[in-house]
Amino acid sequence: MELVKGHQVTVICGETGSGKSTQLPKICVAAGRGRSGSIAHTQPRRIAARSIASRVAGELNVDLGSTVGYRVRFDEKFSDETIIKVMTDGMLLAEIESDRQLLQYDTVILDEAHERSLNIDLLLGYLKNLLSRRPDMRLVITSATLEVEKFRQQFTKAPVLEVSGRTYPVEVRYRPAEVDEVSNDQPEAAAVVRGVGEALEDGPGDVLVFLPGEREIRESEGVLRGTISSDIDILPLYGRLSIAEQQRIFAVHQKRRVVLATNVAETSLTVPGIRYVVDLGLARISRYSPTSKIQRLQIEKISQASARQRAGRCGRVSDGVCIRLYPEDDFDARARYTDPEILRTSLASVILKMEAMQLGRIDQFPLLDRPDKRQINAGYRLLRELDALDHRNRLTPTGRTLARLPVDPRIGRIMLAGSQLGCLREVLVIAAALESNDPRVVPHDEQQRARQYHRMHPEAESDFLVLLSIWNDYCAEISGLSRREQRRWCEERFLSPVRMREWHDLHKQLRRLSRAAGLVEKSDPAAESTIHKALLAGFLGQVAQLDRQGFYRGTRNKIIALWPASRLVRGHKRWIMAAEFTQTSRVYARHVAAIQPEWIDEVAPHQLRYSHANPKWSASDGRVIALESATLWGLNVISGRKVNYGQINPVEARAIFIRDGLC
Repeated sequence: MELVKGHQVTVICGETGSGKSTQLPKICVAAGRGRSGSIAHTQPRRIAARSIASRVAGELNVDLGSTVGYRVRFDEKFSDETIIKVMTDGMLLAEIESDRQLLQYDTVILDEAHERSLNIDLLLGYLKNLLSRRPDMRLVITSATLEVEKFRQQFTKAPVLEVSGRTYPVEVRYRPAEVDEVSNDQPEAAAVVRGVGEALEDGPGDVLVFLPGEREIRESEGVLRGTISSDIDILPLYGRLSIAEQQRIFAVHQKRRVVLATNVAETSLTVPGIRYVVDLGLARISRYSPTSKIQRLQIEKISQASARQRAGRCGRVSDGVCIRLYPEDDFDARARYTDPEILRTSLASVILKMEAMQLGRIDQFPLLDRPDKRQINAGYRLLRELDALDHRNRLTPTGRTLARLPVDPRIGRIMLAGSQLGCLREVLVIAAALESNDPRVVPHDEQQRARQYHRMHPEAESDFLVLLSIWNDYCAEISGLSRREQRRWCEERFLSPVRMREWHDLHKQLRRLSRAAGLVEKSDPAAESTIHKALLAGFLGQVAQLDRQGFYRGTRNKIIALWPASRLVRGHKRWIMAAEFTQTSRVYARHVAAIQPEWIDEVAPHQLRYSHANPKWSASDGRVIALESATLWGLNVISGRKVNYGQINPVEARAIFIRDGLC
């Protein structure tokens, strides 16, 4: 309490479950905060914001929405009398757009700052600049790890207070995968069954299982229901659960429980009564690939810090046991901490968000981890390419729409073009495929059969249309099939069942996002050329032209080879577009389609450099004409096209008309 009174910034370091999330806002009120403005208490996730607000309101014996309220995306409950407002960090960022000084607050509690999400880093930078203009404001930063030195450097002289959390010891057991699990079509679920079985036999107490995503939770839930006693409740816990389902986790219960959770239960929420933790050691991490230039959500190994956070979820009520479903030497080889989101995100996404929120230029913003200047320049260049920024790096109407789509800017751009051109239905399928791992598999002992089957789809001039054809076959055939039958159908066609389900899940997510952004999806099939024009809007930097030597030459004079598995590898099409360039021993174009150069003029005239030659009066046309040429970053897109010169240079065209047309 004294630290909050005496210092503008305070850093609280305490283990998960130490009570800092629920007690700090009450401590701030006791210290006299919340009088000249409300207390903003941020959380990384919606489920945590609602849960903590409910808990604090209950402890203060007030109705939720009165003294204590919350605000998350699509849901809020607060009033004019609200003193403590729990919100996602994204909502506080959104409020900055209309309240630049955050005058409605006298205190900000930035909870779970160790997660270093993009929103958290942007808030830390913005608040650093704001505090000098708001000496009355107090900032409390909480972290569940001891990596707080960067916070101290950002806010000089900020005191650090360590608080204890766990009260009982936790035994860590390593249980790596067994042979039969590796060959299982649901290896994660098989490992979870084994880990949960060990916990249930070991002694009393609830079990918390960490899984990478909602799909893995549902798969494990289905397998567990067939293997453990019906007297044990199995409860899922992930971000998209309804409020009623979330409340079941925290309700008083009589039965023993197995809670299947994503990393939302790692730090944001404390599930009561947990004695056992079963940890797969995996999480879904969004990561940008500089080579493919696409942001992908992929399953990765968690860091040592995250593993310790998960282990710390037991040992609250008695001695705890953490069962890690991987070897100890695997743990020792892992990264100490999870990379901050800003270091694994496309800087184009970061810049777009900052421009939309008017936070200033990224190279002048006080970020905890400063990105490389070359990456910053590449980010601006990509946004100009996508027509999200103009030549002076100001946000365009297209950029404002893209900023509302929480996806990679390239993917967002093709979604927007798909809506505008009437082919969003097809584009969403292709976009989901590009953000997933390729579902086609080539077993070592059946390479020829697999490749023959993959070439059965007839779309000869587009790898994108091959993906669309695979999707259409999949959706038409699997409806009504059991999980086992779906798996057999995929394997007979040399498709990975797991990756097909991931593609399916991501497509649902992109479709939901497109609807929320107001994009329009038509049911009528779109023309192939229309689909490719929409894709071209996002992949303009990956076009290439066949030169006289038989090589593909990309923009800025890059020499490109087609990926060996591409449908176009022997086609020698004059112009191509690729979803990504991958560099190994040479630069390869992956996911390729043949295009017409005229489409570039239709889709992205803002990127072409035009020139006009030989203007003259044409009696047959009845006007002054000229020959137009255009280049795209060194590629000749248009050469010698006849155009109306009066629309290009009306003054000169008029003079030519008077001189030659009136005689």
